[in-house]
Amino acid sequence: MRTFDATELTQFDGKDGRPIYIAHEGKVYDVSGSKLWKGGSHMRRHHAGADLTTDFGAAPHGTEVLERYPQVGTLRKEVSAEAKLPEFLARWMERFPMLRRHPHPMTVHFPIAFMMAATVFNVLYVLTGIKSLEITALHCLGAGLLFLPIVMVTGLLSWWVNYLGKPVKPIVVKITLSTVLFVLSIIVFTWRMAVPDILEAGRSGSVLYFLIILSFIPLVSVIGWYGAKLTFPVEKD
Repeated sequence: MRTFDATELTQFDGKDGRPIYIAHEGKVYDVSGSKLWKGGSHMRRHHAGADLTTDFGAAPHGTEVLERYPQVGTLRKEVSAEAKLPEFLARWMERFPMLRRHPHPMTVHFPIAFMMAATVFNVLYVLTGIKSLEITALHCLGAGLLFLPIVMVTGLLSWWVNYLGKPVKPIVVKITLSTVLFVLSIIVFTWRMAVPDILEAGRSGSVLYFLIILSFIPLVSVIGWYGAKLTFPVEKD
């Protein structure tokens, strides 16, 4: 049987009539005969020409489905990102494989929800003048600010482990905009604590404060969009 390395395996991606190969636990399978892998994509999420060992852990089926397809080779083991991690962290990754991918997706929803809510409640306050809405916005902003560092750290960990720290465009965009969002959040939270009536009509700086709050919506949306593209790549039909 042929021995593939990761680069060679990418050539069998099912596009332009090429065979469809996937790897699992060091074995390479030819799944070209599967209707579920038409065009080299499975469920619009998994792509041929790659090692899907980790992906199988989250699949609704077991590895027995691979027994239906011929094994055409083996995948050469390369130095993994875990080997570059501190020893204690590498041991945790080995003991709890879910730590390779799930900590970031598990936590990322909190700042998305809280930062969006902070903007919405501030807008409602400006429209209605009901002070309790502005107080709620402050609480949401504080919660979002609390979770942002956690999400950024787990995101950097996922980038290190799953992408070997390579400057992939979606990740670079996410890191850049997340940093901007974090800095702006600190500014407006500190500003609001120092000037409780900052959003009252005629207050100096109120317009700038409100515009920064409004900027959370596009920032969070773009960050979320690029995150979604990593999990569910956009494909042309």
